[in-house]
Amino acid sequence: MPDSRWIREGRHSYNTRQHSYRAVRTPGGKLKGQRVRKTTAGPVCMDCKKKLPGIKHMRSTEYRRSVKRERTVSRTYGGAVCHDCVKNRIVRAFLLEEQKAVKKVLADRSSKK
Repeated sequence: MPDSRWIREGRHSYNTRQHSYRAVRTPGGKLKGQRVRKTTAGPVCMDCKKKLPGIKHMRSTEYRRSVKRERTVSRTYGGAVCHDCVKNRIVRAFLLEEQKAVKKVLADRSSKK
């Protein structure tokens, strides 16, 4: 039976949140420690503060190294606002334009009278 003991890499020996390891068996049958990275909360919507689907949860340094398609989704306000908030913005802008047009028509009618 292979040895079931393994040693932490580096000088810091405590299993803190920053410095956690798990045991992994290598193809050669050895047991080694593999560093477990801290998970992030991930990007959130600017408006409603919900988590953005379709975007990986990475550290800021990993975001810098990743390609653009992993940082955004192909939509207006892709990596910053969720789809519901984008839809609300579009509808609000459309309704404002409609309201302006109605006001203009009413002003024209009242000036003709």
